[in-house]
Order: sequence, then C-alpha cells, then structure tokens
Amino acid sequence: MEHPCLRCGACCAFFRVAFHWSEADAFLGGNVPPELTEKLDPHRLAMRGTDAAKPRCVALRGTVGEAAHCGIYAQRPSVCREVQPSWEFGAISPQCDKARLAHGLPLLTAQDWIEPGDPDMPRTG
Repeated sequence: MEHPCLRCGACCAFFRVAFHWSEADAFLGGNVPPELTEKLDPHRLAMRGTDAAKPRCVALRGTVGEAAHCGIYAQRPSVCREVQPSWEFGAISPQCDKARLAHGLPLLTAQDWIEPGDPDMPRTG
C-alpha cells in the first residue's frame, strides 16, 4: 500500500511551519537544515515558504494531490512530525482534513488504510 501522504502534500502547502530555533542548531542536537528556515521572532523559525499568503514549504517536492513528499523527511521539524493523517491511527485529524479540503482533495477515510487483500476489507460485487 502506498502511504496516502505520498500523493498529498496538502499540509506542507497550507500551514505555517513554525518551531523553536534550537531544532535548526546542530550544536544543540537540532537537525532541520538552517538554510531552509527563516526567523519569525527571537524564539521561533519557520520553514521558508510557509509564512506566505499561499504557503508552500521549500522542502515539499512534487505536485500537491498527485505525487508529493518531504525532501527532508528525516530532518523535518517537530511540528511536522506531530501532524497525523486522518484515520491512520483510527481517528480524524482536523489539520489533515482542513489542508486537504483547502486543496480540493477528498478527505481520507478508514478505507484508505486497508491493504489490498486484507481480510477486514469489505467485499465488493
């Protein structure tokens, strides 16, 4: 099963991605590439491109809704790690739903997480 987020990217092109500056400071154990960030205030950075009228994270690769992925997935900020896709863990994600609707994408459902051939998958026909 292909993870639905690999076709989506809506959250990366909808929300401002703001986080504590230490996440981009290698000396303090941060791993977000600092060159991909911009200063918001004395305590926070944002991923470049997300503090705009039409946000799109500089790390987003591909086309939203078709084939999209994070170019720094292993190094993404904590706020990105906290966003859960709807129904991946059995519950709705208001953030996921809001971003998908803003891009004209259908909301994810529990069916999006069922592997083909899964015995729990409803039979058709």
